[in-house]
Amino acid sequence: MALLHHSVGHDDLADRPVVSAPARSGASIFAIIAALVSFYFSARGREMWGLLAAFAAIAGGLLGGLRALSPRVSGGILSIAAVGLGVIALLFAVLHALL
Repeated sequence: MALLHHSVGHDDLADRPVVSAPARSGASIFAIIAALVSFYFSARGREMWGLLAAFAAIAGGLLGGLRALSPRVSGGILSIAAVGLGVIALLFAVLHALL
């Protein structure tokens, strides 16, 4: 004889949609790393590489900001910080090249 298990009342998971946790935007993380690389190259006297890395940081931050508009991706503040760091790195590379 087999015993059957009947749930009385409700099934907790049956009525809920499956939702994954928000993920950080990889573009924003790339942008912050590119901004740090830009500072490194500018400080070492490689201003052209620093300038290119700063442009990559700004582009990555903007792309990360666009991706953060999706409800599945978080990191809007991270993208804003990446763009800010990219702009500062750009100014640092230009000023370091001029001086």
